[in-house]
Amino acid sequence: MTNPIPQFQSEDEERAFWAENDSADYLDWSQAERAVFPNLKLSTKTISLRLPESMLNELKSLANKRDVPYQSFIKMILRERIDQEYQA
Repeated sequence: MTNPIPQFQSEDEERAFWAENDSADYLDWSQAERAVFPNLKLSTKTISLRLPESMLNELKSLANKRDVPYQSFIKMILRERIDQEYQA
């Protein structure tokens, strides 16, 4: 038996609720069906970014050490820095 999911006044309220509660207490995951979204478009946007060649070479070298593509490595660095800024 699962608990009823409460009614939320806002997305923020719902987000806070799920951050503190286990969905298994509210949903019977054994009845879940896998969702397929064949027409889902990527939510990325192509940009042009000019970097000094030496910096790009350093980024490529660091990415190679981690065995990841350099563009993915750049996104990882940006994500970490953005998270740090929001925590400050």
